[in-house]
Amino acid sequence: MHQVERAIFDLRRGLPVILRDDEQDVLVQPIESLDDGILEHLIATAGEAPGLVLSRHRLALLGKSIEHETARLPLSPAMLATERLNELAFSVDPESVSQDIVSASRADHAALTLMRRALLIPAALTARVAKASRETVEALIGQGELLSVTVSDAERCFEAANGLLKRVSEAQVPLAEAIESRFILFREPDGLREHVAIVIGDTAAWQNAVPLRMHSACLTGDLFASLRCDCGEQLRNAVADIDDMGGGVLLYLAQEGRGIGLANKLRAYAMQDVGLDTLDADQHLGFGEDERRYSVAVDMLAALDIRQVQLLTNNPIKIAALTAGGIEVTERQALYGSLTEQNYRYLNAKAKRAGHMLDGVLENYERLGGE
Repeated sequence: MHQVERAIFDLRRGLPVILRDDEQDVLVQPIESLDDGILEHLIATAGEAPGLVLSRHRLALLGKSIEHETARLPLSPAMLATERLNELAFSVDPESVSQDIVSASRADHAALTLMRRALLIPAALTARVAKASRETVEALIGQGELLSVTVSDAERCFEAANGLLKRVSEAQVPLAEAIESRFILFREPDGLREHVAIVIGDTAAWQNAVPLRMHSACLTGDLFASLRCDCGEQLRNAVADIDDMGGGVLLYLAQEGRGIGLANKLRAYAMQDVGLDTLDADQHLGFGEDERRYSVAVDMLAALDIRQVQLLTNNPIKIAALTAGGIEVTERQALYGSLTEQNYRYLNAKAKRAGHMLDGVLENYERLGGE
């Protein structure tokens, strides 16, 4: 999987990579880094015009409904321009497209899997390598100017990290809400993400079912006290609650913006400012309702020898994910922050559309004169 890890970093740098299987070599270019020069080079290298691969969420915005997760939009000469491609991939209200879409190949689907793993917009140009261009492409691969990975490895780029989390470093870090706290840092094998387990209290005195909070990183809320969410308050309340319960663990997971990354979260915020709710904004960018994966949390708990937990959460998906990973959830405890004028729409969408258990809190806010 080392080639896939290198490919992820190349894609984040804006470089194309080759996806290959038994049928065809495909040149993949992230849409994020596209300019006219890169587009011309892509076509010249592949020897064929590219298509635009998009997720079903983004295609729905273009008036194209599909059953599968991805599809490919053939590009007419008029559409082979950076401005038009960026509109198709990024705009809140892009012009619809009249031409038919075609089914995505395995390589097309794998390309968007790599984009998600690289925390890039799930949109990519894919160009089949023409027969006349194969010798040139092989030379570029041989010279190290172009990286190739197999489609099967790219398809497994999320699952390949399971069980390979590395415990890197640790130290005592007394917190305002829990004086006896130890930070343990874990790193994923591709080096892209690091997660922290905050061990609170004396482990010898813990309950059999360890109090646990799985908290996804939120730079804007956790660090800067953003009013758009309640994440910062939830974080500090969780530390205090775990300390009051005799100690336990808070897993601070590098899954900003429900797993889409900070850059895309800020793009989604901009879309919310023109009227979309938090879930629709993510889907307009091409993402699903929640892109987080909790296998890393299961691996961290295994490293800490924890098999039974009391979970502090309002999210039923977290309960299901731990249970599927072999962790027994004996009890759920609700965890709230303050509801405000600025975060009401965000929390309301989570409750009404994503199933978070917040109805009582929202109803109370409405009775007190909120929206």
